[in-house]
Amino acid sequence: MGWQPSFRSEGRIYANYIQAYYPKKKIVVLWQNDQFGRMLYRGIQEGLGDLNRLVLVDIAFDIADEHLEGHVSILKRAGADIFVFLGVPSTASKVIKLAASLKWRPVIIVNDASASIANAMAPAGLENSAGVISAAFLKDPSDPAWKNDPAMKDWFAFMDKYHHVESTNNSAAVYGYGAAEALTQVLKQCGDDLSRENIMRQAASLRDQQPSVALPNIRMSTSPNSYLPIKQMRLVQFDGRSWQPFGDVIETAFTEGAAR
Repeated sequence: MGWQPSFRSEGRIYANYIQAYYPKKKIVVLWQNDQFGRMLYRGIQEGLGDLNRLVLVDIAFDIADEHLEGHVSILKRAGADIFVFLGVPSTASKVIKLAASLKWRPVIIVNDASASIANAMAPAGLENSAGVISAAFLKDPSDPAWKNDPAMKDWFAFMDKYHHVESTNNSAAVYGYGAAEALTQVLKQCGDDLSRENIMRQAASLRDQQPSVALPNIRMSTSPNSYLPIKQMRLVQFDGRSWQPFGDVIETAFTEGAAR
């Protein structure tokens, strides 16, 4: 069983956002050339449908790509209004900064994994990153919005106690913490029966559980016919300091069957 929304489902969220807010705008895409980036882009393509004709250019890049400046320059010259980036935060920060240095200010959309303030927005320059759009389901530990949040205070205390060498801004560590909370709930439901059959039965019987590090109203629910615990995300926009949610919680379950 996975835990987070599938990458294809996340890609469809960005496609739906573009359809709703920028239905006739031209699009360019820079995507990481591996299964991760490929599945995100596939979700966008499936979601856009006939509007794929608005994608003027898409460029695949490798993690160690030394030609990012050339890629961003090509994308700028295409004359698009929307720039979609699909990759890791270290590359996201570089391309956001490059776009600003080229005086190119499209609507920038980045995937959830690249939406870290500490690891992407701040290194790119907070002013350069203002306005960036993403979708999220977990709290960003580097977002000042959660400074006084009781759950995140517990998270920082946990990190201070057990992970001295681990950055508290590591979104993968937040993911692991939330997934561990889910496993804890499953084991509580198991009681004294820790057989594989009962563990799977309980894991497929989560009901409206909210991980403490999840965004408000993001909940886990599973069934024998729906193994994916988290099927919800929120669209968010960076205001130069913090991520601001907008719109309703988005159910990604409608794409689950197609995303397997």
